[in-house]
Amino acid sequence: MKVTDFLGSDMVIADLKADTKAGVLNELSRHLAARVDGVDPEVLRKVLEERELLASTAIGDGIAIPHGKMEAVGRLVGALGRVPRGIEFDSIDGKPTHLVFMLVAPASSTGVHLKALARLSRLFREGAFRERLMVAPDAAAMYRAIVDEDAKY
Repeated sequence: MKVTDFLGSDMVIADLKADTKAGVLNELSRHLAARVDGVDPEVLRKVLEERELLASTAIGDGIAIPHGKMEAVGRLVGALGRVPRGIEFDSIDGKPTHLVFMLVAPASSTGVHLKALARLSRLFREGAFRERLMVAPDAAAMYRAIVDEDAKY
């Protein structure tokens, strides 16, 4: 599975404006909802917040992968946002989060959702890849870094 299977170039935000976890979830939800028919940004935000109540999706090394399922999406979709200054996201390593990859799957899916989470976790473990995303000058360059990384698999 490639990240570009569920992330389009229009789903990357190089400079999220929010400075809180709730704000980032809201900003990413609105961005995705504006580009995916039938998705209500408030419903999506609530789905993500409810998942965060179970346990933080901040996996450390400046990465968070908030995720959830919705009836309104017909296929797996994602959005990537960068917070250059970093935010508190209840990370397991206690460090600020800089890269937030939101993943939304159809309510009926199981395997695809889990494969995507596993792929993202493997991808973001690579420090050089994280650094490429952090130094990319804009969203287009961030997306190209993902395309290049996908080409290796």
